[in-house]
Amino acid sequence: MAVTGGMLFGFVLMHMIGNLKLYLGADALNHYAKGLREIGSPFLPPSGLLWIARTVLLVAVALHILAATQLTRINRKARPEGYRQYRYIEGSYAARTMRWGGVIIALFVIYHLAHFTWGWKLVHENFIPGDVYHNVVAGFQVWWVSLIYLVAQLALGFHLYHGLWSMMQTLGLGRRGSGEWRRSFALGFALIVSAGNISFPLSVLLGIVT
Repeated sequence: MAVTGGMLFGFVLMHMIGNLKLYLGADALNHYAKGLREIGSPFLPPSGLLWIARTVLLVAVALHILAATQLTRINRKARPEGYRQYRYIEGSYAARTMRWGGVIIALFVIYHLAHFTWGWKLVHENFIPGDVYHNVVAGFQVWWVSLIYLVAQLALGFHLYHGLWSMMQTLGLGRRGSGEWRRSFALGFALIVSAGNISFPLSVLLGIVT
């Protein structure tokens, strides 16, 4: 759970940083997207390394979900009878919503791929293959599409916060002391990624990016 989570944390951070090229204009973003498909050339076929990365990420996601399912079953087996009175003494809102957050993120990833990668007309009527900048702007100009992204990024932020904090604890990082630095680092990471991703639909809706 911790190892696959670390891999996915790295991906969402790099994904957000790459998408910041949206603010540099159409040429910069489209050139970046084209460059991703050409990495490894000429030693690999077009998009070869990209598909290897996608496969690794897909395996990481599958193992992450499997680990989450196994942990849930272990917890339920450890206490088959429910509590008479259930109160949270310790545990943040992010910790209590990890499972639902994971479901929301999984559904969002499928929608995101259909929206910007597969170009399904059902979710993106104005999709133009290869023109990433146009697809982003045209997609986020639809208010309910932007709303879906905003809700998903909020769920991602909570998931990143508790997940990163738990990952560092599981891997034995910073066992000494109160662990406040782990919590601060996790919070900062979650805020940076979520704020960056949220800025994209908001910038289009506000007319900053056209």
